[in-house]
Amino acid sequence: MDVRAYNREKWDSQVELGNPWTIPSSPEVIAAARHGEWSVLLTEQKSVPRPWFPKDLHGVDILCLASGGGQQGPILAAAGGNITVFDNSPRQLEQDRMVARREGLVLITVEGDMRDLSVFGDGCFDLVFHPVSNVFCPEVRPVWREAFRVLRPGGVLLAGFGNPCMFIFDYPLAEQGVFEVKYPLPFVATQLSKEERQREFGDESPLEFSHSLEEQIGGQLEAGFLLTGCYEDEQNSPLGKYMPGYIATRAIKSMD
Repeated sequence: MDVRAYNREKWDSQVELGNPWTIPSSPEVIAAARHGEWSVLLTEQKSVPRPWFPKDLHGVDILCLASGGGQQGPILAAAGGNITVFDNSPRQLEQDRMVARREGLVLITVEGDMRDLSVFGDGCFDLVFHPVSNVFCPEVRPVWREAFRVLRPGGVLLAGFGNPCMFIFDYPLAEQGVFEVKYPLPFVATQLSKEERQREFGDESPLEFSHSLEEQIGGQLEAGFLLTGCYEDEQNSPLGKYMPGYIATRAIKSMD
């Protein structure tokens, strides 16, 4: 199964359906960002601490990795960053271009697979901003290796990802507040039948894959990053009342 093609089609559909992560930033949000009043999300609810970013984004080369949708990229561009948005979904990238046209922002959009950043040379960026999105990718270690490669020495990786424990439950029942353990980890959506996928996620949802903390955090360390920050965030769901659904990390590429 071509997961990338399947998820590209489904995320394009999510734009039409009005998924919250496809709704572009408002003119008011962009205007505030131009005046230094801004925040962005790596996870669902908790804003990224401002000390995780450089004090001044002007002149900072930022790759918004698998981060289309007209949200984080335009905000960071309005705050002064030199922004490239890389995403698998043409419709998500169009949301970024739409905000850029509307607000007179300059940003670059590139369509591609988050595991393959070969369109960029080594050491092109000062910061990689990677919100919860590798859940839609079968492999995560290549993502970390590529992020490390395209960062300059001293560059920063900000990443958000799902708590793998979320995937052990029967999803429709969990939405009703009934937490029945059903799936072993790692959860691999392509191992489900079409009928099972439809029951769990519906016809228009992208395929999802759990990744262990060994892959998510250990994978960053294996790629050469040094972890400098971490926080958890809640999921807006019945399960979110009992456990954090997301984790965010800050890591740097050493100067050595």
